[in-house]
Amino acid sequence: MIGEGKILKIYIGETDQWQGEPLYEQLIMKFKEKGLAGATAIAGIEGFGLSTKIKSSHIWELSEDLPIIVEVVDKAEKIEAVIPMVEEMVKDGLVTVEEIEIITYKSQEEE
Repeated sequence: MIGEGKILKIYIGETDQWQGEPLYEQLIMKFKEKGLAGATAIAGIEGFGLSTKIKSSHIWELSEDLPIIVEVVDKAEKIEAVIPMVEEMVKDGLVTVEEIEIITYKSQEEE
């Protein structure tokens, strides 16, 4: 999978839910079921969104909803195919897509 691709980024909160489960976990599971090349959920330590309320992981400020970014990388057609599903699942958040150049995608098992 070398060459042109896309990265789908989904900015949500850690308490966001889909069918009673954490949204970021459900997104990762759906992307795996759809056979995408890879997905990662990244926990933020501080941020703000549409509400402009700063959410932080500082010990003295107990935040209830830290930012999460879910990133998915694959060929353009596979990313575009999952966008309707993402739009249905993400009720509050930001979704972006960027064109990327995939330099390498391999595992040690392949070598």
